Amino acid sequence: MKRVFFVALVALTMGCQETKIAYVNYPELLEGYQRKIDVETKYQLEAETFARRRDSISQAFQLLAQDIQTKSRSMSQQKAQEEMNALQQRANLVGQQLQQEEAAMQRKGQVKVDSIRIVVEAEVAEYAKSKGYTYILASGEGSSVIYGAEAQNVTEEVLKVLNDSYKNN
Repeated sequence: MKRVFFVALVALTMGCQETKIAYVNYPELLEGYQRKIDVETKYQLEAETFARRRDSISQAFQLLAQDIQTKSRSMSQQKAQEEMNALQQRANLVGQQLQQEEAAMQRKGQVKVDSIRIVVEAEVAEYAKSKGYTYILASGEGSSVIYGAEAQNVTEEVLKVLNDSYKNN
């Protein structure tokens, strides 16, 4: 009888372990994460470089079109039309190539953002384990946390851990 009581007491004690819950402001966490800031800065520079290149190609085609129009005055109408058609075909081909490059650049950026989210979630999980949290919830747009006491907000602590980890790598 004593053993049954003892086993029941141990089981009851184990079942009463404290559930420790905190939350992070996920958008704030991502916006303050230095790795994400660096990736966005690099992507922005690549996008600006691409835009300058695209604009210079566009200007070159405009100048070429003006040149063909000027020369077309001394050409037969058929020859002028052939020149303009050839230019249009080249412009279409270059336009398609630029669209493909831009799409590839966007996919590459999305892959980097997705990898950042994976790293953030892994770091949050590691933080939770190290601090003894049972759950860490995410607040912000589209989240299910409507209210959380500010004392349970661990965003700044987790952000510091993330940025320290990024600096050390």
